[in-house]
Amino acid sequence: MRRRDILGATTAGAAAALLASREALGQERLARAQRGMPIPKIADVSVIECSPDGVRLTVVKVTTDQPGLHGFGCATFTQRADLVKPAVEKYLKPFLIGKPADRIEDTWQAMYNSSYWRNGPVLNNAISGVDEALWDIKGRMANMPVYELLGGKAREAVDTYGHASGSEIEDCLNSARKYISQGLRHVRIQVGVPGMEGYGSRRGGQRIPALHDGPVFEREAALKRAISLFEAARKELGPDIELLHDAHERYTPTQAVELCKQAEKFRLFFLEDPLSPEDIMWFPNIRRQTSTPIAMGELFNSPHEWTPLIKDRLIDYMRMHLSQMGGLTPARKVAAFGEIFNVRTAWHGPGDVSPVGHMAMVHLDLSITNFGIQEYSEFNDAAREIFPGLPEIRNGYLYANDRPGWGIEVDEKAAAQYPFHRDNPLNGGWGEIRLPDGQIVKQ
Repeated sequence: MRRRDILGATTAGAAAALLASREALGQERLARAQRGMPIPKIADVSVIECSPDGVRLTVVKVTTDQPGLHGFGCATFTQRADLVKPAVEKYLKPFLIGKPADRIEDTWQAMYNSSYWRNGPVLNNAISGVDEALWDIKGRMANMPVYELLGGKAREAVDTYGHASGSEIEDCLNSARKYISQGLRHVRIQVGVPGMEGYGSRRGGQRIPALHDGPVFEREAALKRAISLFEAARKELGPDIELLHDAHERYTPTQAVELCKQAEKFRLFFLEDPLSPEDIMWFPNIRRQTSTPIAMGELFNSPHEWTPLIKDRLIDYMRMHLSQMGGLTPARKVAAFGEIFNVRTAWHGPGDVSPVGHMAMVHLDLSITNFGIQEYSEFNDAAREIFPGLPEIRNGYLYANDRPGWGIEVDEKAAAQYPFHRDNPLNGGWGEIRLPDGQIVKQ
């Protein structure tokens, strides 16, 4: 079959799946009209900001004109959090008031196109907050969990992984053993490099010499350290534990190829972000030279970034951040697209995704057949107080509750007890990391 025919079949298959989903949602709308019940309209759109664990979370609340009918969506963009609220309240809110709350696809398209310039992280997060809130409302209207609206469960629970780290290799392995003892089969491993600022682990030893006073990083040493970690982990943890590692786009393209080649013999579950978004044209070089599975996408905002990697099968796991790509509506379309090419999902799920966002990912994970793994960060007691209804984790699996919508609420009074902190000069942004000569390193 020619490439053009394959793409045509893919588009047709994805379109059929989406049509079936829309028809199911239309059935609920028709039944509601037949019962003489009015279609709810958007009456208010507000933003809830909180920081229960030192990370700034943004949630959008959409309220309808029907008493008690509302929904929540994740709009968390921690590094530029102060920009999301005005995007929602000054631009989207006036645009949305009075619109029907059940026309999710139409509303998403209207929001996406209304600014003319699009695919920016601030706007995408604002759209995501509204989009996910409308899906929450849709589930509450239908009196069923969102995963039922998406076609029902394709699995009983959602597999996840632990985040093991340490300044020394043995510290990282001990951290991994704790997760394994809790029943997890997948562990992400990150280790520090003596004298350097790594990713996902603390620095060990005295800071290496540099021509500046800030945090310092040296690529060659980090690459060698990562390979030593893989070797030790495979030897000490055995052949059956699935190992993951995040390169965090810190290497040059040729070093990324080398890292993937050397990692091949240690049979990683995946190696994440070997390249930066600016270097995605290098992925064919990696694919031609190694079978190491690749995960990519947490920094993507635009279909122009993920589409070529999926359609050319250059990655094994799509790893987008749901609110950065605009919410559940685009994410489910991309998941259907990836299914045709056997590219699985591994949505970005650290602590700077709100609990509402995590619930959205869990509902999507439960309903798709090309699910791979779900990153999840356990929330503290304050977050659980603010967001009752979080998924339960048992033996490395996430279990959603069966309440309507996302199955999660937001206690706004509790959220107000944990306001944003703005006294840090970075105001939530990433700090600078430089090579010994002073050059900035992507991170």
